[in-house]
Amino acid sequence: MPRHDERPTPQEAAMTGEATSPPPGAPDLPAPRLARIILTFALISYLGITVINLVGARLDSFSLVTSLICLCLIFLLQLRHSGTGARQAPARHKAVTLGSQALLTYLPIAVFHSQWGAMAGFLSGSLLLLLPGRVAWPAYGVVGLTMLIPPTLEGLSVQETIYLCQSTLLTGLVVYGLSRMAALVQALHDTRGELAGMAVTKERLRFARDLHDLLGYSLSAITLKTELIHRLIPTHPRRAMEEISEVLTISRQSLADVRAVSSGLRSMSLVQELHSAQSLLEAADVEVQAEVRIAKLNQQVDTVLAAVLREAVTNLLRHSRAGFCSIEAIQEAGWVRLSVSNDGVDPAYRDVSPHSGSGLGNLEARLRTASGKLTATHGAGGTFHLVAEAPASLVRKLADLEANEAQDALPTPTKDPAA
Repeated sequence: MPRHDERPTPQEAAMTGEATSPPPGAPDLPAPRLARIILTFALISYLGITVINLVGARLDSFSLVTSLICLCLIFLLQLRHSGTGARQAPARHKAVTLGSQALLTYLPIAVFHSQWGAMAGFLSGSLLLLLPGRVAWPAYGVVGLTMLIPPTLEGLSVQETIYLCQSTLLTGLVVYGLSRMAALVQALHDTRGELAGMAVTKERLRFARDLHDLLGYSLSAITLKTELIHRLIPTHPRRAMEEISEVLTISRQSLADVRAVSSGLRSMSLVQELHSAQSLLEAADVEVQAEVRIAKLNQQVDTVLAAVLREAVTNLLRHSRAGFCSIEAIQEAGWVRLSVSNDGVDPAYRDVSPHSGSGLGNLEARLRTASGKLTATHGAGGTFHLVAEAPASLVRKLADLEANEAQDALPTPTKDPAA
């Protein structure tokens, strides 16, 4: 647990589910609220321009109040159209709101003429936001062209006529761009939260998988050697003392393993694990035949294969009455193949207890990260064969990495408890 004067590490935060503050130097991402404020301020500014134009036209009080009511309605409709998820609204709802905005845009032009023309920019932006592209862009252009009519009927200059059309199209693009920006910022923050949740889940799965692979073996070894010590104390006390020393060594290593797992720094050696497995199996009166022909391995591959061997030995001790075990680790043609075979397996055995573990499923997930594969088969006479293959040097394509990450996100399959 972190001290009160420290921030939690990423591993601690992942295990507790706590959120961590962005590290120093992290990009300062725009907040969704800020994006919505910018959009709202821009819409109010365009409304303010229209209000100024109407006040300058010296309208009577009734016309001015009516225009302000229409502007408020247009503002509310535009906020709805610029909201997140407005494009996914039912077609009937979009037809009603767009139709209402079109009426509030074009009908007041008959009274307020060019002074009302800026509101057509809101309508063009709404069309871009709500309609499919093949329909939206032509409709956007039509709205801009219709703004050539009011100044022409009023006899205004060509410059003023073109200005009203151009400002309508520009306003539409600004409304569309700011609305999309707000939606994208919201989506960015939502995705960021989802990625953080996935990272927490992945770290928890890694911790559970490593803890199972490491402690399952260690606890099985401690149990086995303790039973052996219990039998040796009356007749062979010196041998019992030697076994107690080994138990102490295993327990200390287990503590170190747990600490390493929590920090994500655990690495294992296949050769060292093979020596440990031989010692443990011989203590369990299992005849061991081992063949090792491997050279320098990639650290990740070495760790994965060592975990496979550890889980295979754990399963052998837990789920079989083995008297013989064959272990082969052979490197050839750029690949390493680890095979473990043992007898004493009951073909009809199935462990249905809720805590039977998921060792083989964990190993399959580990091997996928190393571009490897795991095969487990039952043979005649109660034999069991476990074969793990992986490339000696880890060179993978990006597509393989993405596929493995997607597989790791799936629930871990239940192992064959007969192993």
